[in-house]
Amino acid sequence: VPDHISLWGLRLAICQPFQQYANVRPTRVLRGTQSPLRNCAEGDLDWVIIRENSEGEYAGQGGRSHRGFPWETATEVSIFTRHGVERLIRFAFETARSRPRKLLTFVTKSNAQRNGMVLWDEVVYEVAKDFPDVALDKMLVDAMTTRMVLNPKSLDTIVATNLHADILSDLAAALAGSIGIAPTSNLDPTRKNPSMFEPIHGSAFDITGKGVANPVATFWTAAEMLEWLGEKDAATQLMECVENVTGKGVVTADLGGKATTKEVTAAVVAEIKATLGKSKA
Repeated sequence: VPDHISLWGLRLAICQPFQQYANVRPTRVLRGTQSPLRNCAEGDLDWVIIRENSEGEYAGQGGRSHRGFPWETATEVSIFTRHGVERLIRFAFETARSRPRKLLTFVTKSNAQRNGMVLWDEVVYEVAKDFPDVALDKMLVDAMTTRMVLNPKSLDTIVATNLHADILSDLAAALAGSIGIAPTSNLDPTRKNPSMFEPIHGSAFDITGKGVANPVATFWTAAEMLEWLGEKDAATQLMECVENVTGKGVVTADLGGKATTKEVTAAVVAEIKATLGKSKA
């Protein structure tokens, strides 16, 4: 199935009507694993990336004309509404406030994109007035890539547009070790609509049946879903089970290990059963 079919025919067809406007992607180096970054100590890379999930560069506006002629033209229009930007930025501030460091970095490209991104910046500074306890800093998207690599511990909660966060969150997953560990939550923070949870990596049909897919992203995604549903203790216990396994070096090849998909899954299931047994004792 072509990528654009599964995106526009399924994922966006779910996210947009259900107002799942906040795409939340936590990233950190799991116990027993290593970042490809030199001198990235445990705790140095612990981020939450919040991606605008309903408009922006993926609003689907634009078109093509004069097909077949030398002057054939294609336009791709980004849509930024004050309503859409404000609700996402407010959610980002609330998320930053809930984390120990209370730091929000907003990503922009308003030096080159003079309309939508300028509105984005203006709304950030307006909403910031309601969160005086949250430290705020601004990064141009190109400079943000270098900061993520060179100074990961300077970042905590990050908010960016649909396209920018789409790219930055994949970079973040790689810096944490592998895109095979990365979870995603597509949230309607108002809880008026259902939310959706998925691993970042997608379906990966090219490795079907080979036993090399990393199941950690699926477990982590399940933990994010549990927390959203109010089962915080269960979410914490599940991630503790996952990190007990990674901490023992039972990981797939993408994290430098030799375990298969089934072996990692079985190890996590065994940890879950052991945890449940302790709780019943």
